[in-house]
Amino acid sequence: MARPSLASPNITITRPSTPFAPSPLPPPNPLTHADEILAQFSKLTRSTSWRLVSKIPFEGELWEPEGIAKVGTDRYFVSAGEYTVPTRKFPDGKWEDGTDRTAGAGFGHIVVFDGQGQRIADATLSEKGSTEYHLGGIDYDGEFIWATLSEYRPNSTATVLRLSPATLQHDTLFRVGDHQGGIVHDPSNRTLTTLNWGGREGSIWSLDKPAPLSKFASPERRVTNPSHWIDYQDCKFLGHAKAYEDRAVMLCSGIAKVADGVEVGGVAIVDAQTLEPLMEVPITMRTDHGVLVTKNPVDVDVVDGRMQLYFLPEEGHSTLHVYEAE
Repeated sequence: MARPSLASPNITITRPSTPFAPSPLPPPNPLTHADEILAQFSKLTRSTSWRLVSKIPFEGELWEPEGIAKVGTDRYFVSAGEYTVPTRKFPDGKWEDGTDRTAGAGFGHIVVFDGQGQRIADATLSEKGSTEYHLGGIDYDGEFIWATLSEYRPNSTATVLRLSPATLQHDTLFRVGDHQGGIVHDPSNRTLTTLNWGGREGSIWSLDKPAPLSKFASPERRVTNPSHWIDYQDCKFLGHAKAYEDRAVMLCSGIAKVADGVEVGGVAIVDAQTLEPLMEVPITMRTDHGVLVTKNPVDVDVVDGRMQLYFLPEEGHSTLHVYEAE
């Protein structure tokens, strides 16, 4: 892809004596424990009972969290969108220039917390006045956090970024002529998979092919999501799974509104190259305020031999919900 363009974010540091990330950087938890995650996921059913392991309030304003990456055992990186001017649907269901709403305005943030939810730092990645302020899902690969910064509307534009957990400096990699949300990085193939609005389509990108930042890049290919169960909000790369003949797989979570007042949530193991769902399970847990836990970010780890799912569903002042299957 493009030669990275280094950008210096506006960083607010809450705890100056606390490093942003562990040193050396640890390997990614989902990829490290992928075989065990897939083995335990395969035993889940719609009747699985889930135990709430912990609830960790995250300090300060989080606007709308979109992605989360647990780095090591004591750091959480959260992508979030701050909306200063809301988008507005065009009247009478009209679409203009391929989209259904105004651009709105805001800022995209990466916020760092320790394991107790204490706020360490907040990096603003978008420029004032930019229409691209919506940070989507994120993925940590042991070196970088990969992210998308988009307009907050379908059929719009996006920029693909990678960020150093140690410094919060980010590289601008390439631009896309469509909204992009979730993202995962396959280090062995040097490819990215990104998802558009609602996760209805995936794009596969090669990091070995240059693309000038002055133009929209073209993916290696686009694939249509064959599943209409949920709209994926955030995904984590699990590597090339022996259980699936070395296919590249990712864990994705999300929700879907299927009727007025009816929302469903779920978690899935998905082929990162085709978007074919390999395993899906409904998730019905809600927060104390009635929000489905799968509404926004997800991460996964194995702790003391048990798969744990990490959800951060609520807007504003958010609480991390950690679940494991009983």
